[in-house]
This record gives sequence, structure tokens and C-alpha cells, in this order.
Amino acid sequence: MKRLLLLLPVLAMATPALARDSLGMFGAWGAFRDAAVPRCYAIAMAEPGRGTRAFTPYADVGSWPKRGMRGQFHMRLSRHLEPGRPVVLSINGQKWRLASGGGDAWAPSPREDAAITAAMRSASGMVVSAHGADGRVFSDSYVLDGAATAMDAALLGCAGDR
Repeated sequence: MKRLLLLLPVLAMATPALARDSLGMFGAWGAFRDAAVPRCYAIAMAEPGRGTRAFTPYADVGSWPKRGMRGQFHMRLSRHLEPGRPVVLSINGQKWRLASGGGDAWAPSPREDAAITAAMRSASGMVVSAHGADGRVFSDSYVLDGAATAMDAALLGCAGDR
């Protein structure tokens, strides 16, 4: 319940539409459906961190069935990014260089979306590292407890919307 209360402000920022249905909370992750779009997504907040945060960081995996898009990985980072510097996601020793801009990062292709979400299913945590606009390196950490179930719930939540 505590995680849900912490997640609600993130959902308000992450999704401008007000029509969201909860598909459930699974460990550190929640699954939601926005019937108006339609879209479904699994989402979690980053662990509390040190330093100044310009944004409330979260990670999500979303699907837009009418657009033929599913399992897209995205992150809202805790700080504005220094342009041209890499954003690196680490899961179980595997690393991915993410596409990025402003304070957001995402998998650069559907192939990387699939690899990242597969790695998330068998890991206990993930860390994204980047250079902030001030030139300093920062990182945001995530617990992956419940991520696989939340991603499955999100996929099932939009299964009939093709």
C-alpha cells in the first residue's frame, strides 16, 4: 500500500489522461490500463537517492495495441541530461546504451526493448547511469520485484484492444 501511495504522484505526471484503471500492484511495480488511448503499462518509482532531483524518476514498460507497439521500455530520469553523453542501463551485468533527451531515456529499438524486458524478468534490480546537465554522474536504481508480473498484467490488460 505504501508503494501505491508513493506511485500515485508519478502516475499523475507520467500520464496526462485521467482515465486509468489499476490492474494491480506487484511488489515494487504497478500495472495500469488507460482505456481512452488504449494503452497499458507497468511502472515503478526509483529507489530513494542522494542529491538533487529535478524529476521524480520512474521506469515503465508500455503497450499501445492499436499502434502495434508492445513492451516499450522508457525511463524518466531524476535529472536533466548533459547532451551527447551516454545513458547506460545495467541489469545483471548486461549493459545497454539508451537513447535519451531532456530527462528521458528509452530503448533505441524494438530489439533492445525485448532484450531489456527479458533481462528485467530474471533480475532483482537495475541501475541507470548518466551525466547530468551539471556534468556530474548520477544514477537511479530500481527494485525489479514484481516487474515480470506487472508487465504480464499490462499485456493482458490490453489484449482485447487490437
